[in-house]
Amino acid sequence: MSVQLAETTRLMRVYQPTLIPGILQTAEYAQEILKRSIERHRIPDDLEAGVAKRLGRQQLLYRGDRRFHIIVAEQALYTTVGGNGVMLGQLDRLLAAIGLPRVRFGVVPATAELPMQITNFVMFDDKKVMVETPAAELTVTQPREITVYGQTFDTLAGQSVTGEAARELIRKALNTRTC
Repeated sequence: MSVQLAETTRLMRVYQPTLIPGILQTAEYAQEILKRSIERHRIPDDLEAGVAKRLGRQQLLYRGDRRFHIIVAEQALYTTVGGNGVMLGQLDRLLAAIGLPRVRFGVVPATAELPMQITNFVMFDDKKVMVETPAAELTVTQPREITVYGQTFDTLAGQSVTGEAARELIRKALNTRTC
């Protein structure tokens, strides 16, 4: 994600079906994700710098007047990244993120009907959408395509649970790791 683009965005909408979005990742979780990317794509090993940069971007959650609407599928709470210790810390971080004043966090329950085949995406206002694939990051700028992503996000937001109901799903995922 471009820091400059994120800094000028008033409303960032994020959907992630299988992982926790970078803007909410703990250092340990981010390290595991980035380590896999370095290995898979055979890029220079700048793991520490990558983790620091990812965590630095999280300052956007606390500065300025931008807002974040972040939705994950329930599967993201269960996808193991780095083992139980990493996941326990990450799920605890999500419980804290629900209380952030600029963040609306939702979880689409596993029982919700899938509106269509979808992948992760980040919307920057109604100007640009970024989609990560296994091979590349795609940038969508065509207004009609951005509208489709907006409609898809609205559908997912309508299916998601927030507040105490989201906390309950996170606690349920936490309990599967502590039993």
